[in-house]
Amino acid sequence: MKISTIFAAAGLMLGLSAPIAQAADISGAGATFPFPIYAKWADSYKKETGNGLNYQSIGSGAGIKQIQAKTVTFGATDAPLTAEELKKAGLVQWPMVMGGIVPVVNIDGVKPGELVLDGVTLANIFLGKIKSWDDAAIKKLNPTVTLPAAGITVVRRSDGSGTTFNFTDYLSKVSADWKSTVGAAASVEWPVGVGAKGNDGVAGNVGQTKNSIGYVEYAYAKQNKLTHVDLMNKAGKHVSPTMAAFQAAAANADWAKAEGYYVILTDQAGEQSWPLTAATFILMHAEPQDKAASTEALKFFGWAFAKGDKMAEELDYIPMPAPVVKLIEATWAKDIKTK
Repeated sequence: MKISTIFAAAGLMLGLSAPIAQAADISGAGATFPFPIYAKWADSYKKETGNGLNYQSIGSGAGIKQIQAKTVTFGATDAPLTAEELKKAGLVQWPMVMGGIVPVVNIDGVKPGELVLDGVTLANIFLGKIKSWDDAAIKKLNPTVTLPAAGITVVRRSDGSGTTFNFTDYLSKVSADWKSTVGAAASVEWPVGVGAKGNDGVAGNVGQTKNSIGYVEYAYAKQNKLTHVDLMNKAGKHVSPTMAAFQAAAANADWAKAEGYYVILTDQAGEQSWPLTAATFILMHAEPQDKAASTEALKFFGWAFAKGDKMAEELDYIPMPAPVVKLIEATWAKDIKTK
């Protein structure tokens, strides 16, 4: 099923286009990265319980603003807040699921995984230093791939985005030039490129633009049949975006020691690790105004942890490990006042 089909179904199911959610609906807003799995979970949860999820897939930055303004029961972000930011806003944060971000291209004759880039070359493309697909740096990495003497159209996010946070965090780790001139953030001053809103916007733009490159969560690439790019990882190994590669990167995460579960999974060590792996997070108020709504939201998240792993894996997301789920559930009981 194409992601556009999921969006169409989700618009009805999640009430994304409805101005007012039903009384039983759980309200949330934020990251587009996890939207495919939240939509799938919500569909199954509604069939099982009758309760819906009114989730606005509007980007991490907007989701953070909405939860801070208390207009939704939960916010969703791929750019985690620091312990200091959480304390200041009176918020509790935890990871919900993990997945991979992939560069995607639209080049005639190039198949998924046929093109490989290293971090420096990828950074130089997004810096505007490498302007053509037949550039020597790209050809050196891909001696057997036929590449056109065509200008590269860079497609990047126009909205505040946790996907952008993780992508630019990776580029900052592998390129000193990127770190000093652009840096890592949910919104950056892009040197070049065409802006698009959401993972779906970038996917759609790349799909329609010849000789373009962008970055999206893997489910968007897979379900829109986009051509993903393989990468050279920190260990210098050529890796493809697979569940095993995402899991290899996620295996290094030490959630128990991370205050506020603040863990960044980009550029992890390990020969099999996908370098653009990321977690997506939920934000809720420690002392919610609507305690009943918060209780319902936690029931949904608890159900997703208990019954949603297979659905997550079907969309190439990585479920949170059972010991981490226990930590998260203990955090709910201790830090979120629903009574």
